[in-house]
Amino acid sequence: MKFVDEAEITVQAGKGGDGCLSFRREKFIPKGGPDGGDGGRGGSVYVVADEGLNTLADFRYTRQFKAENGKPGMGRDKTGRSGKDLYIKVPPGTMVYDTAAGERIVDMVQLDAPSIVAAGGRGGLGNTRFKSSTNRAPRRTTPGRAGDQRVLRLEMRLLADVGLLGLPNAGKSTLLRAVSEARPKVADYPFTTLHPHLGVVRVESERSFVLADIPGLIEGASEGAGLGVRFLRHLSRTRLLLHLVDLAPLDDHDVAEDFRTVEAELKAFSGELALRPRWLVLNKIDALEEQDRATRRDRVVEGLDWRGPVFEISAVSGEGCDLLCRNVMSFLEEQAPREQAV
Repeated sequence: MKFVDEAEITVQAGKGGDGCLSFRREKFIPKGGPDGGDGGRGGSVYVVADEGLNTLADFRYTRQFKAENGKPGMGRDKTGRSGKDLYIKVPPGTMVYDTAAGERIVDMVQLDAPSIVAAGGRGGLGNTRFKSSTNRAPRRTTPGRAGDQRVLRLEMRLLADVGLLGLPNAGKSTLLRAVSEARPKVADYPFTTLHPHLGVVRVESERSFVLADIPGLIEGASEGAGLGVRFLRHLSRTRLLLHLVDLAPLDDHDVAEDFRTVEAELKAFSGELALRPRWLVLNKIDALEEQDRATRRDRVVEGLDWRGPVFEISAVSGEGCDLLCRNVMSFLEEQAPREQAV
């Protein structure tokens, strides 16, 4: 299924049923009085997060959603049946915006917690409602009200604990394959990753976290170069970023410059995301001798004046990956109480 993380749809709640104009007509009761019932309420439109979905692709072709109208009232004071509510399933993490108002309606983080986005119209009043001591035979009713209509923009943001950053071919997809059951495409050319991938990393049987891999960034991404920065939004919910750098590039260029390129694009996209906790991960150490590895690592750390955690791994051989994952798990567990306090 094609990955789609944005969609625009139109939702229409049901119209309320009209009120009924009726008078009681029975044998031996010549003046039975009014008995017109109220109309039923129109159906409302809800969105609900479904863990079985991971893309908005279903909304590429189906863009109009309408709930059922309420039924009109009937004689003998019978209220019309209410219209059925409509539930639209979206992937967890979908943000719903009202395009006309330009505001966010709801952030669908919790599963099976429907949120109303268009309220159904109220049913009209039957003539029984207008009976009084001075008006014994009212002929007045009210029509049902129209339901809400909205144009909604759906924006999907992945629910992940940790995100991977780096240039194309830094080894992000290889790392995801090495530490989880996810199987993103891996090849020896840039931009093999065309859309985000998620993987569950299990450190122990009861300890795990979700890792997100997004397409690599290149210089000028914030201005639309390459795949741009459209997928960076998927890192907005992460609590930690792992910045992968190829420690053994084929052309032997300045590795620190790779880091600065991605960092600049990250800051251009979101200052808040640029301040997220970030670890430096030096990948492809299996391609270097032990002495050369240490020399390059020191050169990168000094060139960046890096003060944060540094890890050396080989996503291909798995060297250092277990240590990295265990440290990530410990970091997330330490952060959890602080985040709950906030």
